[in-house]
Amino acid sequence: MAGQSGELKLLGMFASPFALRAKLALSFKGLSYEYLEEKDLQNNKSELLLKSNPVHKKVPVLIHNDKPVCESMIIVQYIEEAFASVGPSLLPSDPYERAVARFWAAYIDEKLFSSWMMVFRGKTDEEKAEGTKQSFAVAATLEGALAECSKGKPFFGGDSVGYVDVALGGFVAWVHAIEKLYGLKVFDAGKTPLLAAWLERFCALEAAKAVMPEVEKLVELAKMRQAQAAAAAAAAQGN
Repeated sequence: MAGQSGELKLLGMFASPFALRAKLALSFKGLSYEYLEEKDLQNNKSELLLKSNPVHKKVPVLIHNDKPVCESMIIVQYIEEAFASVGPSLLPSDPYERAVARFWAAYIDEKLFSSWMMVFRGKTDEEKAEGTKQSFAVAATLEGALAECSKGKPFFGGDSVGYVDVALGGFVAWVHAIEKLYGLKVFDAGKTPLLAAWLERFCALEAAKAVMPEVEKLVELAKMRQAQAAAAAAAAQGN
């Protein structure tokens, strides 16, 4: 990994797609850092996390020379700007293309994540079905975005991974986990062939593989949380 001026630490949690974005950006840039895992975000957040992100109290947090940077895509932008001379550029140099990249990254956060939450947390079959429907609609929109941004090249960033690739790349492990959990193929080769091919290419990158969580562990975590939610709902009904 490349050297850099100052010390880098990353506070994360293995299953967080947002923490994975920060890991991906650091990995693609070739930056070395100390990773600190938050083992129990629900009940026992570390003092360092509470001190570093007192507003949201969430991961990821990047700490550079004892200064914290919060929110996943803000962290990605910070890494790009603070280490502009290191590794590949994640944001295009053209202001308009930068704006387009930021638009699609925001779309991923607003639409893709919310539709998945409906699938995960829907209390009825109808709610889960609506989440599935919205997931496929978002994937169809992103298929068009990939065609527009890539201009026929392998990634949203063109020949190499860029800002939108990192934004979406944070979710790829959960794409595989959702398929195992629900049989739901979000990026289906029949419906979104460009995204399906992108997914394969992205997951094959050494820098991505180096930081990608194990899908089986995500599946186990999701099943455990679903069981906890069901038990809590049953207990609430019994009171």
